[in-house]
Amino acid sequence: MRDVKVTPIKNGTVIDHITPGMALHVLKIIGIPDTGVQSTVSVLMRVPSHKEKWKDIVKVEDRELDKSQVDKIALIAPNATINIIRNFNVVEKHHVEAPDEVVGLVRCENPSCITNKPREPVRSRFTVACRDPLQLRCGYCERITTDVAKHLF
Repeated sequence: MRDVKVTPIKNGTVIDHITPGMALHVLKIIGIPDTGVQSTVSVLMRVPSHKEKWKDIVKVEDRELDKSQVDKIALIAPNATINIIRNFNVVEKHHVEAPDEVVGLVRCENPSCITNKPREPVRSRFTVACRDPLQLRCGYCERITTDVAKHLF
């Protein structure tokens, strides 16, 4: 197997141990390419890993994530780590953790749910029904959502 070299970033964020195949969803969560990013973005998919068999990695120069973005990443990549890089060094490392309650981040997959009615000012609210694999239970209609990546706002 050949090693692939990816240049280090001076300042920014490295999201490591992303569930294989979820890197493109992570890009969408952090707003790339919608935000008109002018910095380097590196996406590595299906990279061999010591912890798990395979992983994805996303590196974004000159960017740090907000809490909402980290919470969404935790929903689709529960083993991910967020590394904050400053002056080429890791200054912070956080393991993501899916919250027990998810409010306003995921759309209910039940089209009849009150949260999907345009005239109803109700934010979606879910509790975690199962962590592995992740399943969310709607707080209004009790429908279980299993494909969380598909239903993220």
